[in-house]
Amino acid sequence: MILRLTSSTIAALLMAACGSSPQIPSSATVDAPKTAISKTPTRKPTVTLKRGGGFYKDDGPADDIPDGLDDIPDAEPKWEPLHKPATKPYVVLGKEYVPNGNVRPYKARGIASWYGKKFHGQKTSIGEPYDMFAMTAAHPMLALPSYVRVTQVQTGKSVIVRLTDRGPFHADRVIDLSYTAAYKLGLINGGSGQVEVEAIIPGEPTSTSYAQVVPPPRPAVSEKDEIARLSERMALEERPVQTAAMAGMTGDNAAQKGIYLQLGAFANADNAENLKNHLTRELDWLGEPMRVQPGGGIHRLHLGPYANRGDADRVAEKIRAALGYKPTVVTR
Repeated sequence: MILRLTSSTIAALLMAACGSSPQIPSSATVDAPKTAISKTPTRKPTVTLKRGGGFYKDDGPADDIPDGLDDIPDAEPKWEPLHKPATKPYVVLGKEYVPNGNVRPYKARGIASWYGKKFHGQKTSIGEPYDMFAMTAAHPMLALPSYVRVTQVQTGKSVIVRLTDRGPFHADRVIDLSYTAAYKLGLINGGSGQVEVEAIIPGEPTSTSYAQVVPPPRPAVSEKDEIARLSERMALEERPVQTAAMAGMTGDNAAQKGIYLQLGAFANADNAENLKNHLTRELDWLGEPMRVQPGGGIHRLHLGPYANRGDADRVAEKIRAALGYKPTVVTR
């Protein structure tokens, strides 16, 4: 009787074992192809924005980040013809920028941010499409294209990037990095960080001191060129803007008079469009349209119209709170 019970029990156990999937110990060896493990994140990292820093609002990493970002080499400094339209003075949110007309010594510290997928493929200030996975950056005044070394102050880690775009236009930032450049400096998760930016003059060692930042004497120019330069500078000054009729404009935009906020003024139409694209994403809460208004050789980016000066002032103050600079109220 005991032997019969034991046999039944064993049979039942065997049947139960056959009806369930075998469990493979975690230490077991399984014949499967080996895959390389990449140090590069393959999914969107968690990004914590800090007040006054970070990437552009509602921007961020790509949905699919390629492997091998660690292996992307730094930009290789070389002499390149400067993009002439990028040497022209311009005004953004009431602040005038006079870009360098040549590659010269420069060194500064401040906050670096980065821009990503919402600008990927968009035209940069030198006409090339922005590639967030290339070693590039944007600077408001340095010559385009040119090269800088960017050093993360906290860690001492450095990268070399090629400047291809204008920006950032935040009061507390000195450079906007591509996604890859920011990743290699360890700035992705924090959104921004303190860096040192030093211009690289191809063929010369990068040993610029802060005292050498003063620009060298300007080369002699012809009287005709000097008059043209001064005329452009005067046209870019923040003062009452010519009406559309005075500028000889036609069309719906020309006929629409009222109170506007002037966000920028450029000699080059492409640069005005670039600023429009940037601010459209950065200030996505705006309810009024932005339009580039050409006239007198200057392309002005206007926001509006507003019903009265008070409404315009309130929006101008919100923009100042967001970016640190306040646009000018104009009437046309």
